Amino acid sequence: MSPRQPAVLRDGSGDQTLRDHLIAAAARLISQRGSMALTVRDIAREAKVADGVLYNYFADKEELLAQALRMHVHGVMAGMGEAPLAGEGTVEDNLRAYVTRGLNVLTQILPVFAGVLAQHKILARFASMPAPGTEAGGLRAVLIDYLRAEQQLGRVARDARVDAAATMIMGACHELILPRLLHPGPGTTPPHVEVPPDFVDDLVSTLMDGIAPKP
Repeated sequence: MSPRQPAVLRDGSGDQTLRDHLIAAAARLISQRGSMALTVRDIAREAKVADGVLYNYFADKEELLAQALRMHVHGVMAGMGEAPLAGEGTVEDNLRAYVTRGLNVLTQILPVFAGVLAQHKILARFASMPAPGTEAGGLRAVLIDYLRAEQQLGRVARDARVDAAATMIMGACHELILPRLLHPGPGTTPPHVEVPPDFVDDLVSTLMDGIAPKP
């Protein structure tokens, strides 16, 4: 006889297992309030189960949180939609889209990882898992692939150092967000990051035009 389905899954949860339900509950909390100081009791309450149930499905709290982080990252990436393709639109507009995309992803992902930077066991568990989403190489790798494809089409200079260009773009995005994580202010809610009005346009135009004086 198969075990009785837990009460929390009897109403409208479809084929979701209790393990998946627990991961989803932890991912919701991470999205709402960050990962810092998140306890087993917090997750159990969100999942509407007894505290001890979690240990029937996970070796420890760190395994559950690593799985929840992966679900959070996957959800963020899935919500971004498709990145611009080489040959479509203009390179300038596409780069603006990549910068905006990078900022949107990083503002949702970096804060939740800031809460577990000192918890090496969680980070090791996360690193051992398959990369979430389709952009397995990360934002920078996807941008490099795009720029190389534009090079093949002749829309980016053949001798352009696209690796360096991608690093400049992603570095600028990180620079805008990381200081807010180092000085988040009171509370545990992930800090809000406000993008200056001309940030995206200025970054792309500087990259395209360079900073050397014109002849």
